[in-house]
Amino acid sequence: MYQIILASGSPRRKEILEQVGVSFTIKVSDKEEPMDQTNPELLVKELSMMKAKDVAASILAPAIIIGADTVVALDGVIFGKPKNKEHAKEMLKKMQNNTHKVYTGVCILIKEEDGTTREISFAQASKVMVAPLNESQIEAYIDTNEPMDKAGAYAIQGKFAPYILGIEGDYYNIVGLPISAIYQNLYKNGIDLFTRKNI
Repeated sequence: MYQIILASGSPRRKEILEQVGVSFTIKVSDKEEPMDQTNPELLVKELSMMKAKDVAASILAPAIIIGADTVVALDGVIFGKPKNKEHAKEMLKKMQNNTHKVYTGVCILIKEEDGTTREISFAQASKVMVAPLNESQIEAYIDTNEPMDKAGAYAIQGKFAPYILGIEGDYYNIVGLPISAIYQNLYKNGIDLFTRKNI
């Protein structure tokens, strides 16, 4: 039986795994997140791999280490987490009355008893349509403090929900963990995420 390690401190990712009934533990990577990559899909793949590999180094086999990273991109420009309230306001002004993409990169490292490691790496994109927002609506949302630790300065599953007109793609990918793609990829590789055993 594999131990499952989530290489992320994100409460949202933790909630998604708990919600579907996966037994796991959390070990957070303390590696810095460099932002020199300008392609959002490549960036999230690189960052998720960096997190997974950093955590995997100290984990005993058999184990499945899941690293993930999420960014928001509008017209090819990457929006990470806001530096301050002014930065959050800037982002939300650009995203209101517009459609953006949310990219989540996932790196799954499967450490086997025999010392080998298998790697599954992918990125998924979902589209999010945001309603028109005026200055006072944006400021009221920022005053909730919710945007401050979120990529793109909003939480789709939180207080920003009334401003979401629609989505295209996987909702859980937008929250930060494309659970269906993780399950399907592991299953294709002969592992059941729920039993934590080989099929």
